[in-house]
Amino acid sequence: MLQTTSLPRAHADIPHAGGVSNDEFRAALARLAAGVVLVTAHDPEDGPRGEDVGMTATAFLSVSLDPPLVMVSVRNESRMDDILERHPLWAVSVLSQSQRHIAGRFAMKGRVSDRLLFEDIPYERGKETGAPLVGGALSVLECRTEQRVVAGDHTLVIGRVLTAGNPSGEGKPLLYFRGKYGQLE
Repeated sequence: MLQTTSLPRAHADIPHAGGVSNDEFRAALARLAAGVVLVTAHDPEDGPRGEDVGMTATAFLSVSLDPPLVMVSVRNESRMDDILERHPLWAVSVLSQSQRHIAGRFAMKGRVSDRLLFEDIPYERGKETGAPLVGGALSVLECRTEQRVVAGDHTLVIGRVLTAGNPSGEGKPLLYFRGKYGQLE
């Protein structure tokens, strides 16, 4: 595993540079269209059979071709951050326009159980990770964490791609733009 150096915690209290407010920052970046993915993992420590966990993400991107690396940003101290810190295996399903309901479901704040969220969603388990791969996704990737980088209130999780596939040859990507799910025209 690669090591990363982070800034001392004292820097966490420095105000936003140039006086940029949270609202101004959000408004500016809301105009950057992003693809929508479902990041999943299987938590073997949760109950006798474990539990599947999912998180909608728009901060996901390709990092490297050789070796094949991707990155996802997860909120610090979230359930997904906790699981990915303990378990290095996870998966990503690139959602299509027809899977908007899945994105919304896993983006809900204050949800009680992920088990219920997966209940009526077709998926199969990844052979390498055991994590759910959503049926009908445009593409699916199974990953193993190579590096974690704390960056403000999020952690950037860089994963080596173990498997990649395109189960659904049809469809267009689900996008996120100006705080709403959207689609290509």
